[in-house]
Amino acid sequence: MMTPEEKAETKKRQKTRNLVVGGGLLFFVFLFYAITIVRMGD
Repeated sequence: MMTPEEKAETKKRQKTRNLVVGGGLLFFVFLFYAITIVRMGD
């Protein structure tokens, strides 16, 4: 069993990881959007 401190640390780590993954996802969505706009302009 985990102590309350370990649970809090794990939850904090998961939240940080989720934010990083979400940020990466947003970056790729923006990248594909930008590439699409550039290619349509040509």
